[in-house]
Amino acid sequence: MAKLWGGRFRKPTDKRVDDFNSSIRFDKRMYKQDIRGSIAHATMLGRQGIIPQADADAIVAGLKEIMSDIDAGRVEFLIDAEDIHMNIEKLLTDRIGDAGKRLHTGRSRNDQVALDIRMYLMDEIAEIEEMLIETMDTFVELAKQHTDTIMPGYTHLQKAQPITFAHHCMAYYEMFRRDFSRLAECRQRTNVMPLGSGALAGTTYPLDREFVAKMLGFDGVTMNSLDGVSDRDFVIELAGCLSLVMMHASRFSEELILWSSNEFGFVEMDDAYSTGSSIMPQKKNPDVAELIRGKTGRVYGSLIGLLTVMKGTPLAYNKDMQEDKEQIFDSVDTVKLCLPVFCDMIRTMKVNKSAMRKGANGGFTNATDAADYLVKKGLPFRDAHAVIGNMVFYCIEHDKAITDLTMDELRSFSALIEEDIYEAVSMETCVNDRAVIGGPAKAMTEKAIKKAEAYLNSIEK
Repeated sequence: MAKLWGGRFRKPTDKRVDDFNSSIRFDKRMYKQDIRGSIAHATMLGRQGIIPQADADAIVAGLKEIMSDIDAGRVEFLIDAEDIHMNIEKLLTDRIGDAGKRLHTGRSRNDQVALDIRMYLMDEIAEIEEMLIETMDTFVELAKQHTDTIMPGYTHLQKAQPITFAHHCMAYYEMFRRDFSRLAECRQRTNVMPLGSGALAGTTYPLDREFVAKMLGFDGVTMNSLDGVSDRDFVIELAGCLSLVMMHASRFSEELILWSSNEFGFVEMDDAYSTGSSIMPQKKNPDVAELIRGKTGRVYGSLIGLLTVMKGTPLAYNKDMQEDKEQIFDSVDTVKLCLPVFCDMIRTMKVNKSAMRKGANGGFTNATDAADYLVKKGLPFRDAHAVIGNMVFYCIEHDKAITDLTMDELRSFSALIEEDIYEAVSMETCVNDRAVIGGPAKAMTEKAIKKAEAYLNSIEK
C-alpha cells in the first residue's frame, strides 16, 4: 500500500519495519476521538475558507459514516496504514475521493495524536472518577455500620491504641477523596487543545484554534507549538494519579489478606470473591485482594516506563513518544478492572466484631490512656510513661491485662491511682474520649461520615 507520506521515498518500507512501526493494534481504541477531532478540524477549514465548503461538508459526512461503520464492526484496520489517524484518512479518501485529501490541511500527525490522546484520557478520567465515587461511597456505607465496632489500631503492625472499624474505613475514604481531587486537577490540565501546533511550528493557514477548542469542549488552547506536540506531562501525571489509586486499594487489600487469616479472623471474604486450593480442601484464599495488590505493581511499572521514555527526548516530537499509549492504556484498563471488584469484595465481606474487640483488648492498647490518667492526676507525662511501662512489664510477667490488676497491684505503681482508673482505661472510654476533630470517638466519626456524605452528594450532581 502506498504511504500517504511516501512522495520523498523510492523504496517500500520493509515488512518487518511496517509491523514494528505500526501502532494501530493499540491506538485504534482512539477512533472516536480521532474522528471527532477531524470533524471539528474539517468544519473549521471550511468555515475559514481554507478548503471549499463543499469539500468540508463531504469530509464531515464521510467521517460520520466511518464512525458508524466502525461502531458496527464493519471496518478492518490495516497495519500498513500505521496508526488510527492514517487508517481513517485512507478510509475517508477511498470513500469520497480527492476531497478526503484536503482533511490534513494545516495539521500534522504530531498535533493530531496529541489531540486524540488528550480527548481519550479525559473521557477515561471521567469514567474513573465515577468509580472513585462508588469506592468512597462503599467505605462511607461500611463506616456507618461500624461506629461502635472497636478494633485495635496498629503502628509497625504492632497493636497500638483502640479505634473503631468505622474510623479505619474513613481513613480510606480520605485517601480515595484525595485521589478523586487529583484526577479532577489532572483532567483540568489535560483539557487544553494542541491542534494547530502542526508538526512543531504551527502553520501558515489562518486556523481558528479557539473555534475548534470550543467545538470539542476544551477549556483553551496550548500556547506554544513546540510544547503542544511534545508535552506528555498529562499522561505521566495521570499514570501517577492511577498509581496512587492502586496504592490505596492495595493497602486495604493487604489488610484484608491479613485480617482474613486464622491468626486475625477479623473478616471473612465472601465465597464469590475467594478461591480454593487444588490440593488443600480447607483453603479459602483472598485471591481478589491479592490480585489487586499484584496489579498495583503493574501500574507502577507503567509510570516508571513513561518517565523513562520521556527523560531523554529532545523537542519536539520523537517516535519514542508512541510508547506512551500502551503504558497509559494498560494503567487505565487495570484501574477500571480493579475498582469495581474491589468495591464488591468489600461490600460482601463479613466483619467479625467480636474478634476485632478481642484484638483490641489484647496488647495493652489502653496503656497510653493509663498514662494520660496519671497525667490528669498531676504526674508529668514522662514520669507517667515510665510508671505505665513498668506496669505493662509486670502484666506481661503475670499474664494479665491492666484491667485485671487489683487495686493493691495498681497502687503499688502509683499512689495517684484510684478506682476510677478502670473506667478510664475501658475500651469505650479510650475510643470515645478521643473526641478531637479527626479522632476515633463515635461523635467525631459520625460527623466525618456526615461531611463525607455531603461531599459525595455535591460531586454526584
